[in-house]
Amino acid sequence: MSINIALDGPSGAGKSTIAKAVAKKLEYVYVDTGALYRSIALYMIEHGIDLDNTDDVETVLSGIDLKLAYIDGSQRVLLCGEDVSDKIRTPKVSMGASKVSAIPKVREFLFDLQKSIAKESNIIMDGRDIGTVVLPKADVKIFLTASAEERANRRFKELQEKGDKSSYDEVLADIKQRDYNDMHREIAPLKKADDAIEIDTTNLKLDESVEVIYNTIVQELKKKDESNENINKDVENSQVKESNNLLRDINIKPVDRSNKLSHLRMFFYNILRYIVLVVYHLFYDLKFVGKENIPKNGSNIFASNHRSYADPVLISLGVRVPFSFMAKEELFKKNIFFTALIKALGAFPVTRGKGDTSVIDVSLECLNKGRNLVIFPEGTRSKDGRVGRGKTGVALVAAVAQVPVIPVGIVFEGKLKFRKKVVVKFGKAISPTDMNISSTDPKELKKIKKAIMNEIVDLVETDNPYI
Repeated sequence: MSINIALDGPSGAGKSTIAKAVAKKLEYVYVDTGALYRSIALYMIEHGIDLDNTDDVETVLSGIDLKLAYIDGSQRVLLCGEDVSDKIRTPKVSMGASKVSAIPKVREFLFDLQKSIAKESNIIMDGRDIGTVVLPKADVKIFLTASAEERANRRFKELQEKGDKSSYDEVLADIKQRDYNDMHREIAPLKKADDAIEIDTTNLKLDESVEVIYNTIVQELKKKDESNENINKDVENSQVKESNNLLRDINIKPVDRSNKLSHLRMFFYNILRYIVLVVYHLFYDLKFVGKENIPKNGSNIFASNHRSYADPVLISLGVRVPFSFMAKEELFKKNIFFTALIKALGAFPVTRGKGDTSVIDVSLECLNKGRNLVIFPEGTRSKDGRVGRGKTGVALVAAVAQVPVIPVGIVFEGKLKFRKKVVVKFGKAISPTDMNISSTDPKELKKIKKAIMNEIVDLVETDNPYI
């Protein structure tokens, strides 16, 4: 889930400059909403539209193509295909932006664009009504302010550097007029959100303002993480109690490992595997390490860290016996074609966060047929490559089935892209004897899970010159 930071405040408070700098320090996307309204105003001015005539403004909105582009880490504003990032920074356009931002249809026109950006990335969005209207559930809300005189002085210096001939008195009058317009408009007036933190930068230098706001955001996010962690612990403790009661009712049912898939099925599967292997070698710089640790027969559990949707395929390409693997229930509801595909690849649904023991029965059925089973103990994909906290599901299946567990580490940097270097590491099998499994007691399962996760961590975090 993305993190949203809302930064509101009056004109000239330094929102854009500070938000850019803080976003860079946090490695977040910066969204300058003021630039969007300025672009609308510029379009109206260039097309001779009276900004005081709401009907005329609304009539031409549909002809506007407005986009935000991020070029070399910098936001650029494209108006009907033209980069207007510099053209929108004039007093005339500023006043025009104040007028068009009071028109409901204009705000509605830009609302969806702002929302979609906020959903896709960790962002800092600045404007007049971000914390009150656009992102009312933002993780952190900052209300940035400064005296009108100080804001006018900053804007005056900025305009001078650009060659603008406006006087200080004109800029101050413009600031005060815009403050009045923004605070008294009927739609989404400028005001501090009830849960926003107010920061006055009148007596602060730019670098000091950036540092204060950066530290405030970090501290607030930390508080929220701690609060969420406490809530999650309460929920987890409740789920653990429920799960423990279920676990004590599950008996050990050793898998018959003498069962094997038919030669014909194995023949066609491995032809397909080699074809896919060639394709994957074309797309990725792919290498397998520790193939000598892979059992020749099936009915094994492969426990792996989780990096991408391609993980089940990456693991199966190094193993000659077909896999079955657990997949979250939501994936089976996308569409009939996708559902048919993942079922054909051996996927079966699992409902996360519930004590549903039917998944154990399905797992045992797959293992009894001679298939291997892939389990991702973390449950969710890791974006940064670090191994997260594992769940006891893998230990439970291993305990009930009494089969070996082969730890797997999938290693690559960043996102999985074309020609990315990818290493799939297979560790030494951990036998039921090694794990000393005698029951499905929750305390015993935690020990087994910990042992399996330690092996996965060793595979993932061990330095590899290939990377």
